[in-house]
Amino acid sequence: MPANLTPQYYEAEETYKKAVTPEEKIAALEEMLAVIPKHKGTEKIQADLKKRLSRLKEEGKKKARVARFDPFNVEKQGAGQVALYGYPNTGKSALVAALTRAKPKVADYPFTTTVPQAGMMPYKDILIQMVDTPPASPDGLPPGLAGTLYNADALLLVIDIGSGECLDQLEGAFSILRERRILREDATPRSRGITPDRFLVLANKADLPGSVENLEIIKELGPPGLSLFRVSAETGLNLELLKERTFLMLDIIRVYSKIPGKEPDMSAPFVLSRGSTVLDMAETVHKDIARNLKSARLWGSAKFEGQTVQRDYVLADGDIVELNT
Repeated sequence: MPANLTPQYYEAEETYKKAVTPEEKIAALEEMLAVIPKHKGTEKIQADLKKRLSRLKEEGKKKARVARFDPFNVEKQGAGQVALYGYPNTGKSALVAALTRAKPKVADYPFTTTVPQAGMMPYKDILIQMVDTPPASPDGLPPGLAGTLYNADALLLVIDIGSGECLDQLEGAFSILRERRILREDATPRSRGITPDRFLVLANKADLPGSVENLEIIKELGPPGLSLFRVSAETGLNLELLKERTFLMLDIIRVYSKIPGKEPDMSAPFVLSRGSTVLDMAETVHKDIARNLKSARLWGSAKFEGQTVQRDYVLADGDIVELNT
């Protein structure tokens, strides 16, 4: 039986051939498995892909056991992980310093950041992890950085909108992200990558002379369909709005718990994916509660305060839930 492989499969296969690091190869193999037609004609190909994928993952585990430290492996913390990426001196470190409690090294010379550095950005009553990354260049990504970007929940591409080279910065960095399949429109649950709804271009240094004119040039000549957001780490321009925009990009909700007869705990919300149900929240609290859950009372998105809702009720951001077992 012919395999009848699709263009999406051949594109993923080409990405695998160009892959350099084990992380990139694993991502490409996962994508090939996700898009390959599932029928008898592809069974041998599927088996070979699974074997290669298993071997790569096992090799990665062995290396992890003997490796002392991987500086590009940033453990996720908080409500979500957002990576900042861009060319040298676009202001990534300054933005992370302005948004978080971290103190990355900020300097006027290039390549100040040599490994990823993380800080926690407060947004209302949650913390979002912001990761400053080593700068890209026309030659590509520093070794190991692709894995950092693949694993992030959202991606901010930073350009210096006050520079005459801002269009080149945008086109060069954007091209690398697309070529390495880090930024992609066809990501699936089984494949890794950042989709356009979790990607934003930050036009940093918007306080500098010429920034407004440069922004118009980018809108006219830059890659079509990109969302550009003007900010300034120096003056704080739009940084509070950026926090809200980042929260929305992560597509998460905050849900608060309430013990019967007591006031709700509004200090430490449960962070869930948008579309989560009462049962999903119960499983986050404890598996035994989810197993014995009968119903819940809800304040917020229900028709009236304290309304009894079923296990499959879809929660909204800011809901207060009292679980009944």
